[in-house]
Amino acid sequence: MSASSAPLSVAVIGAGMAGTTHANAWRQVGTVYDLGLPKVRLAAIADAYEPFAVDAAERYGYERAVTDWRAIADDPNIDIVSIVVGNALHREIAEALIRAGKHVLCEKPLADTLDNARAMAEAERSAGVVTATGFTYRRNAAVAELAKLVDSGHLGEINHFDARYWCDYGADPATPMAWRYKGPMGSGALGDVGSHLIDTAETICGPLVSVSGAAMMTSIKQRPVASGHVTRGTALDTADAAHEDVENDDVATFTARFASGAVGTFSCSRVAWGLPNSLMVDVLGSKGRASWDLARCGEIKIDDVNSPTGLGGARRVLVNPDFPYFARGSSMAFGGVGLTQIEQFTYQAYAFLQQVAGATGEGALPPCATFADGYREMRIADAVARSAANGGSEVDVSAF
Repeated sequence: MSASSAPLSVAVIGAGMAGTTHANAWRQVGTVYDLGLPKVRLAAIADAYEPFAVDAAERYGYERAVTDWRAIADDPNIDIVSIVVGNALHREIAEALIRAGKHVLCEKPLADTLDNARAMAEAERSAGVVTATGFTYRRNAAVAELAKLVDSGHLGEINHFDARYWCDYGADPATPMAWRYKGPMGSGALGDVGSHLIDTAETICGPLVSVSGAAMMTSIKQRPVASGHVTRGTALDTADAAHEDVENDDVATFTARFASGAVGTFSCSRVAWGLPNSLMVDVLGSKGRASWDLARCGEIKIDDVNSPTGLGGARRVLVNPDFPYFARGSSMAFGGVGLTQIEQFTYQAYAFLQQVAGATGEGALPPCATFADGYREMRIADAVARSAANGGSEVDVSAF
């Protein structure tokens, strides 16, 4: 692996839950895989809410905290920036950073509207810097192992992929209005957690060519308006609070067809009571089946034709050094140690750093998802919303 060795400085815009996870990933990036990549200088954390910015900078060892993202864009000494704020802000920030010559890793969903996502994908083509969309489940060792099982033919011809991402962050009617509840149908639960389902499905089983049978609903029609700063999941005393209409979906379901001929079934929710972060995947083929559950992130379950007669049934296989990402990505790389969702961000940061440094050849991880990939995912989500608006009609996505 050859790469530029000049030190690179990093900033994170956004100090909420996902923002601090990016901050941690950049702090950890030099501890995984091969040495030889540039050293990372932890330059700045930006957040409009100053206490968050200051706290994150202190916790993760960044040099300073700022309250205006423009201070990051205007700093000629910052090379790489993670954008981890409300998606309505992504385009403006990303375009400013690209103009300033900075490499940009932007959280999903790529933008708030298709027009803005398209503009970001167009800006990427002539950017002259590395740009990427943060689909971190591509870096999960177990998910990558499922993709390997499919690609190698171990499970035979895939006929069915099923995935569900159920969360409860919006289940309490007292949870206040926030940017997640604004925007058209298709940018709610589908745009938030459903975006991961779509990208994970294509990571494992290849491209989707159509979606159909979509249904969407909003179970909590209005939410209270907070007078001060709130975080995801914060509940309010709603006795005297003003309320605003929720504009998008709490639940979305749909079916799909892959280019391989396999069919897919999907469901996502942000009002799934008692399930804070539940992602589950099943892949079924002619010679076996494999499953993964985020709650048991360090293992998969598999059943295949290799089982002796009369002894079939799903068996647990622990994530181990034969799985992608794990062998050099864990300080204790043996089966049974396990993984969490957090490591995915570190592996993503490492891959992005490799791209920035121009590292190629042996030891190079697969490149990060591009802005174009993020735009494609949003077009598929929009097709799901159009299917739902038209009674579940089939929508062709093969040209996306």
